Amino acid sequence: MDVNDSWRGWIAENLILGGQPGDLAGVMVRAGVAEAVALAEVEAALASPYLRGAERLRNRLAKRDWLLGIQARLNRLAPSAEAAAIPRRAGLTGDDFLRDYYRRNQPVILTGMLDGCAARDKWSFDYLAAQLGEHEVEVQFGRDADPDYEINSAAHRRRLRFADYVALVRDAGVTNDFYMTANNDGHNRAALRQLLADLPPLDAYLRPDRGGFFWFGPAGTITPFHHDLTNNLMIQVAGRKRVRMVAPCDTPGMYNQRHCFSPVDGRRVDTERFPLMAGVPVRECVLAPGELLFLPVGWWHFVEALDVSITVSTTHFRWDNDFYSDYPARQDF
Repeated sequence: MDVNDSWRGWIAENLILGGQPGDLAGVMVRAGVAEAVALAEVEAALASPYLRGAERLRNRLAKRDWLLGIQARLNRLAPSAEAAAIPRRAGLTGDDFLRDYYRRNQPVILTGMLDGCAARDKWSFDYLAAQLGEHEVEVQFGRDADPDYEINSAAHRRRLRFADYVALVRDAGVTNDFYMTANNDGHNRAALRQLLADLPPLDAYLRPDRGGFFWFGPAGTITPFHHDLTNNLMIQVAGRKRVRMVAPCDTPGMYNQRHCFSPVDGRRVDTERFPLMAGVPVRECVLAPGELLFLPVGWWHFVEALDVSITVSTTHFRWDNDFYSDYPARQDF
């Protein structure tokens, strides 16, 4: 077997990650590469000035991981109940929210903000179908057949009448096979815009020109572990959702190799497959109808609908929320 550039990239990456030269050569031999050729390729990589330059970059990244790890270790000193809980606050002023949570990049559940609002009273199956039933909407379908359905969300888009989708949700039972999410907002924003008028302005936190992403699906829908590139306010109108969260300082344990996604399954964390997750604090809450969850930028979160659920999420905060403009353009990590 010839050694091509794919093999050479693999050798370099694993040497930078601390792999032993003999072990790497052994893997190549078992794959069909002649032993002398495998050893020569590994030796050439070790002698390369390009690899030594990459090792300096690795050292810089290791320094950043060390700094992140300081906060991660300090977080583990919290009592287990405190480490797992997300606080609930009622009547939180905009100034208090900014000081205690937004600036500090800490999650919080806001209660009482939707009391008496039209959305809580009106958004039933019948109302949605009657008001917007003829509008064409976009939904993700076929998720069960694709383990990377969130990464591949563009391939799962399908359009149908909103009334037909409401009927599907009504009769679905528990399933993750279809779900209307923020990834469908490009089409759904105009179709469902009038629903946002049924929500309170929340002007202590949000700009007057705010928009919203509409999430609507049956019990059992799953949004896998990922982080957002902005601060996000998750407005739970109907149904309950279980949310599990991991702090940004524990990112090394999330095995993030592509964009903002993690392969760690939030339903049951497999520490044999993902040993770095052992000991990582996972904070959890069940978000009830009428509650709002502040999801700070960079926090990993996994979301599971326990009931038929309607959520509106928004990013239009009154304060600086542009954390995406300097996000890495190349997203293969």
